[in-house]
Amino acid sequence: MSEPTTYAGQRTLDPADWDAFRTLAHRMVDDSIEQLRTLRERPPWTPVPPATQAAISAEPLPHQPQGDAAYDAFLEHVLPYTNGNRHPRFWGWIQGPGTPLGMMADMLAAGMNAHMAGANQAPKLVELKVIEWLAELMGFPPDSSGIMMSGGTMANLIGLAVARHAKAGFDVRAGGMRAGPQLTVYASAEVHSWAQKAVEVLGMGNASLRRVPVDGTFRMDKGALATAVAADRKAGARPMCVIGTAGTVNSAAIDDLPALADFCAQEDLWFHVDGAFGALAALSPALRPLLAGMERADSLAFDLHKWVYLPYEVACVLVKDRAVHESAFAVTPSYLRDEGRGVIAGGLPFSDRGIELTRGFKALKAWLAFKAHGVDAIGAVIEQNVEQAREFGRRVTDIPDMVVAAPVSLNVVCFRLAPPSLSPEAQDALNKEVLLRIQESGIAVISGSQLDGRYVMRVACSNHRSMWGDYETLLVGLSVVRAEVESGVAPRS
Repeated sequence: MSEPTTYAGQRTLDPADWDAFRTLAHRMVDDSIEQLRTLRERPPWTPVPPATQAAISAEPLPHQPQGDAAYDAFLEHVLPYTNGNRHPRFWGWIQGPGTPLGMMADMLAAGMNAHMAGANQAPKLVELKVIEWLAELMGFPPDSSGIMMSGGTMANLIGLAVARHAKAGFDVRAGGMRAGPQLTVYASAEVHSWAQKAVEVLGMGNASLRRVPVDGTFRMDKGALATAVAADRKAGARPMCVIGTAGTVNSAAIDDLPALADFCAQEDLWFHVDGAFGALAALSPALRPLLAGMERADSLAFDLHKWVYLPYEVACVLVKDRAVHESAFAVTPSYLRDEGRGVIAGGLPFSDRGIELTRGFKALKAWLAFKAHGVDAIGAVIEQNVEQAREFGRRVTDIPDMVVAAPVSLNVVCFRLAPPSLSPEAQDALNKEVLLRIQESGIAVISGSQLDGRYVMRVACSNHRSMWGDYETLLVGLSVVRAEVESGVAPRS
């Protein structure tokens, strides 16, 4: 074979000096690891300073190379200023802190740059194996279908799209929504906002989403669900899916999944479970009973960047019926046919299980995490988070006038200051100001929400770096900040 012809002036984006790039790459790894190692030495969240805002916002499009100066700008203006979810005292939302191994897995995946539609390649086998492992953990059959997604919203969207395909009663793919009656979907009033976005994106409209009232523990009212389904059928609509929630975003309430599974079987409805973070409690044998009934779902979505602590972004949706899953999405253009040999031998299974053709190698960090840490160790940390939440729920009521606003069923604690001398509206204002000062002072990152129409502070324990001393720091901070607010002291800068 002859040598390739060389043409002068040809360009590449590979380094001209690989040794110099290797030095820079080692520096990047060292700086990233040092950032993680020293997290406790910094506040959880630091507002972006005006100089950094200006440096990023005002910079013109760079037409000429900046070399190592580009990385220096990252170190100065980007790396220090995140929302804080890596920090041990971040409990604002269910946002995983990531792991050092996961960081390196993303680097390895980017280096491989695998196109994950499928094809005859080892990364496809890794994703199929991770899906098989996840099905086993969730109590799904070993031949269940599944696909790794960017997050819970997209994973749940895929599950709902399969539900529509299976239960619409008409060919939605061919004729669209006008080919049949109005389809209706049922979820708790506490359902995450993904559900509204999904029914809108799928063309059913927000009017198709029935937000079923909840009981005193913030779980879906089963009687109200039955009434809503019966009323819709009488009105000529076609009920198609019930969404059970395994860990609501506000309070981590878990719907009565066995009862919902029974109802769906009786009514011939698709049973989808949004297990965004709560489903992962199944990794702990002690917590698994809380999720009884989840294994009966037709489809299940959950985020591994939440309670498996992996770096963003990686989620999964499992579907029990592989044929129904693939028939909801499969399209095979001539240029992607499986000829039985060559690069596409084995087909493009992930292209047939979702909307995306181009996908990154998300499964690698889950595969490495399960192998390197072991599922039992991850489950033990999940269990530790729940124990931390329950202890915090007990201890926070030692603060005068502090009440817990919802049962601590899993890993979320909703609480509020309720001095009897203040009106409910004044209590709301007090709680909001205390929360914002907790964030701005660098004590911790907690979040606010509403339960029963009242403002609550919220601690969401999904952080493998959190130790009990971190929660004690917050408990002390809540008392100190509350006193400052009530005495009129200005916020600390």
